[in-house]
Amino acid sequence: MPHVTFIGNEEKRLVERLQKGDKSAAREFYARYANSLAGVCMRYIADEEDLKDVLQNAFVHIFSHMAGFEYRGVGSLQAWARRVVVNESLKFLRTKEHFESIQDNYDIADESEDDVPSISDIPADALRLMLSRLPIGYRTVLNLYVFEGKSHQEIADLLGIKKVTSASQLHKAKKMMAKMIKKYNDDNSYDNG
Repeated sequence: MPHVTFIGNEEKRLVERLQKGDKSAAREFYARYANSLAGVCMRYIADEEDLKDVLQNAFVHIFSHMAGFEYRGVGSLQAWARRVVVNESLKFLRTKEHFESIQDNYDIADESEDDVPSISDIPADALRLMLSRLPIGYRTVLNLYVFEGKSHQEIADLLGIKKVTSASQLHKAKKMMAKMIKKYNDDNSYDNG
């Protein structure tokens, strides 16, 4: 189902109905947000079965903690739900020991990043596949930094690593993504000459 924009006080009314335990509101919430929340989760969790488990846990958390949710205007419900999905994803990675220990390896290469390949013609599905191919530690740091807007200090605190380790992992993730993007562009370029 495509994402539908809320009009007026629709979102606030949805929150009020959810807080009263209205089952139809839960179905509406799921219909509106399931795809976008799955996309957030997919950035962290590569395995489809694990992804389903994490999303289920996130929805259980969302619905069971809805009474404590404080509506702060249009978009606040989705922002809160995204945070829940990210937190559940990180919790899964830590508790299931899928999170490969990030080594304190600070050897950041001094290779030039001037030659950053273009992603403008790469389909979103191909980019998601590339992201899923990163080692879990790289992928997690990249997601937290790029998509969630976390600082290296915040990432370090969340993952129990050093700030410099976060920076190193991000650098390596970007480098790996650049190689995959360049290969994709090379494999899909056509000589018009």
